[in-house]
Amino acid sequence: MTNSNRRNFICGAGATALAVPAVVAASSVRAQGVTQWRMQALWDGGTTPMAYEERFCARVEQLSGGTLQIRPFSGGQIVPAAQAFDAVRGGAFEMMKTFDGYTAGRIPSHGFSSTVPFGFPQGDQFEAWFYYRGGLEMARRSYADAGLTYIAPTIYGEEPIHSRVEIRRIADMGGLKGRFVGLAAAVMADFGVAVSPLPTGEVYSALDRGLIDIADRGDVRANFEEGVQEVARYLLLPGVHQPSTATSYVANSAAYGRLDEQQRVALDVAAREISVSLRQDLIAADGEYLAKFAEAGVEVIRFDPEDVIEGRQRAVESWAHAAGDDALAVEMMESQKEMLRELGLL
Repeated sequence: MTNSNRRNFICGAGATALAVPAVVAASSVRAQGVTQWRMQALWDGGTTPMAYEERFCARVEQLSGGTLQIRPFSGGQIVPAAQAFDAVRGGAFEMMKTFDGYTAGRIPSHGFSSTVPFGFPQGDQFEAWFYYRGGLEMARRSYADAGLTYIAPTIYGEEPIHSRVEIRRIADMGGLKGRFVGLAAAVMADFGVAVSPLPTGEVYSALDRGLIDIADRGDVRANFEEGVQEVARYLLLPGVHQPSTATSYVANSAAYGRLDEQQRVALDVAAREISVSLRQDLIAADGEYLAKFAEAGVEVIRFDPEDVIEGRQRAVESWAHAAGDDALAVEMMESQKEMLRELGLL
């Protein structure tokens, strides 16, 4: 299969399994051993996102005709989350599900392949940038020098901001203490927030103890399940700090290089399917869980659209500052700005 044909196959597969019978049939007639991988995810066991990682692993095995089996581990189960990048790089295990924003400090381009504050307001737009505007190839280049292979993103929509204090305008966040990570940390700092890049697991206690006033944590359902409504009286939308989000499947390059073409396609197709299905699951759940927040006494505050537009114009300067003179980060940023302009958002 040529690179061109492979790309068309992956894009055409989307969220469907129309091409699966041919893939499985091809594997059924070849004699081949089973490749076994381990993957550490970002999520705690028993959560909705972790259930989707388990589905991803099962789907890869199905699409590869059983020749690629991936055992999923929850976040921190093999190594602490902060050590996953170097652990996969060193071959301790073969694959991780990560958030590129965690490594934006050492690889500036990762700020643009994870989430861009005031960037694409819809997950479909961000995913289109990856698959139709060269984002996927740029993300792969960002990992190549580290001996890692970026396989594909999982894209979902906004994450809310939770607050202990009443906020009606974006400018009201200036002077507050907040938890943000990745490019959001840099942008929100430029907006006057005193940023602490706390681990996700510490957000609840930091809000509860008043160590921070506002916080990003996760999607609406995940935050309710964590009990954030107990420690923050306000929920702010849209999530301007993280309007759309990409987590990513990343593999050890040596291990990836030993896979055959069908196994690689299985990874690509399963990742695209999971991206679409998780995003739609979260969309369907948002209304229900926003209502649960309201029932718990949390006020849902929505920023004025004009306030968001003004914030986006200001954020562009922060993007450039974060990209600095890193050539790949600048390339990603300019590509996204071009698409945002075409969408009428810049």
